[in-house]
Amino acid sequence: MTDGCVVIWTVFLLSSVMGYKPVIIVHGILDGPRQFEILAKFINQSHPGTNVTTLALYDYTGSMKPLWQQVDGFREAIRPIMESTDDGVHLICFSQGGLICRGVLATLPTHNAHSLILLSSPLAGQYGVLVSSRLYHFCYTTCGQRISICNYWNDPHQRERYLNSSIYLALLNGEIEHANSTAWRDSFLRIQTLVLIGGQDDGVITPWESSIFGFYDSNETVVEMEKQDWYLRDAFGLKTLNSEGAVVKCVVRGVHHTSWHSNHTVYKNCIDKWLT
Repeated sequence: MTDGCVVIWTVFLLSSVMGYKPVIIVHGILDGPRQFEILAKFINQSHPGTNVTTLALYDYTGSMKPLWQQVDGFREAIRPIMESTDDGVHLICFSQGGLICRGVLATLPTHNAHSLILLSSPLAGQYGVLVSSRLYHFCYTTCGQRISICNYWNDPHQRERYLNSSIYLALLNGEIEHANSTAWRDSFLRIQTLVLIGGQDDGVITPWESSIFGFYDSNETVVEMEKQDWYLRDAFGLKTLNSEGAVVKCVVRGVHHTSWHSNHTVYKNCIDKWLT
C-alpha cells in the first residue's frame, strides 16, 4: 500500500471511528467562503474527515440584505444538513453571521445544533465604527431596516426609537414581546453548548463585549451579560442555558476582527474542543 493510500485510509478510519459531527460555517458582513479556507483547514487537521460546509449565500455585498431575508436563505441551506445526521451539527458563525445563525435556530423548532460557536458577533448590538451619533436617523426608519447593519444598530442614547423600530435584534433578544417569543425561546434552549468568542482588541465590534452579550447603558458604560434586563428576565433562555453550564466565554486579546477565523491560537483554545 502506498503512503498516499495509507493517509487516505487513516483519515477514513478516523472519521468513521470518531464520528465527527458536520460543521457548518456562516460568514459575516462583506465576506464569503474564501475567507474561511484556513478555518476549514484547521478543522480537518484536528478532526480528519469532518464534513465542513462553508455556505456561499449572501456573500460580499449581498450580506447587506435585510437579515430576515438572509435567515430564510440560510435556513433552507442548513436544514438538509441537519436532517442528514441524527447526532447533530456544529455551527461556527462569524460576526454578523452569528446573528443570522441565531435567527435560523429561532425559526427551526426541531434543529439539532450541538454547538453554536459565535465568533466575534454583535450579539447585543453594534454602536460604533460608523458615525455613531447620527446613524439612528437612518437606521430607525423603514428604509434603514432594509439594510443588515441597521437590523442590529443599537444606539444606547435612542433606546425608545430602537425598540419601536428594530425588526430583528430587539425581537431576537426578547427586548420586546412578540407572538413567537415562547417558540423562539424553546428553540434557543435546544442548543447543547453556546460558545461566545471575542476580545478587547477586535477593533470593529463596539463595544467588544457585545460578542459576549454585554452592551452600553445610556452613559456608554458597559453592562455585562448577567446584568442585562433581558438576561435577568430570561427573555430568550440565555439565563437558563448559562445556569446549566452550557454557556462558555472565550476572551482573547490581540486579535483583530478580520483575523478571528484564521488565528490558530483562537481555534485551538476556543473552538477545537467543541467540535467532537
